[in-house]
Amino acid sequence: MVFEAPPAQAVHAWMPSSPCGPGCVDTATEVGTARVFGRVLGAAGLLVSYPLLNGATPRRWREGLQRRYAHAVLDCLGIELRIVDERPQPQRGYAEPGRGVLIVAGHVSWADIVVMAAVQPLGFVARADMLDWPVLGGLAERLRVIPIERERLRELPGVVDELGARLAAGDRIAAFPEGTTWCGRAYGRMRPALFQAAVDTGTAVQPIRLRYLDQNEKQCTTPGFVGEDTFGDSVKRVLRSRGLVAEVVLLPQEAPGLDRRDLARRCEHAVRGADRSRHGGEWIEASTTRVQDPLPVDPAPLPLDRRGLRGRAATILRRRSTHA
Repeated sequence: MVFEAPPAQAVHAWMPSSPCGPGCVDTATEVGTARVFGRVLGAAGLLVSYPLLNGATPRRWREGLQRRYAHAVLDCLGIELRIVDERPQPQRGYAEPGRGVLIVAGHVSWADIVVMAAVQPLGFVARADMLDWPVLGGLAERLRVIPIERERLRELPGVVDELGARLAAGDRIAAFPEGTTWCGRAYGRMRPALFQAAVDTGTAVQPIRLRYLDQNEKQCTTPGFVGEDTFGDSVKRVLRSRGLVAEVVLLPQEAPGLDRRDLARRCEHAVRGADRSRHGGEWIEASTTRVQDPLPVDPAPLPLDRRGLRGRAATILRRRSTHA
């Protein structure tokens, strides 16, 4: 069932992993059983109706529909959305329609996707097995998720190539460069591989700081999807929680530059802010446990076919015009 979707398992030394576990997860103030039941019914109704309405809606109006649905899902989950725009020239969403941008953030929960889509509809780079999950798999396909099989390093250049083509075609795509979920208080390093797509296409990167707060405005880890959590474990915590707030801080965009590692460092510095000093192998307080960020191994340079990006972007645009 959808609620038993498992956590990813590390199968090689380079696969991102997180030491966060059950001890990192907060116990939030809970709502009553009737409220939980109402939230479940509301969310189920939205999941069933979205594919039908999205298919019947003209393409030019779908973004508005998708944003409203994302807001409605957050309402059903009891999550309040708060957007803080710290860019020099604030605007609605991540970028104007038709301009490609790579959005990067730390990864805490499955709820991150809904929260980010509520700011402005976008595509995602996500774990490939999500496409096989009941219900969520169909939604992932409609969101045009770029699947990444973290167990297969040889597939990574192809993922970066597809990401670059989508960016060149004017898509907004979100990625989680940590490569796995952390509890939100502790976090991993942003790995540079996916940033290569922004460098290759000259696409700006939009870093965002995403965190969850409790009803007392303190950072909380209740929505976390870490350790031995199943998807259902995390969903149940959210459905039972009172006063959750998802805060999205839109930070100044970063120019792609010429070096993916430098770009990754700049985005990490922006997203982490003053907390960046917690890196470097030091212990980090994460609720009732203390975890340590393992220093990642940076894979070798990717053998990307940069000449093919324009052709693939043109193909994507032609398909859109055909189906418009």
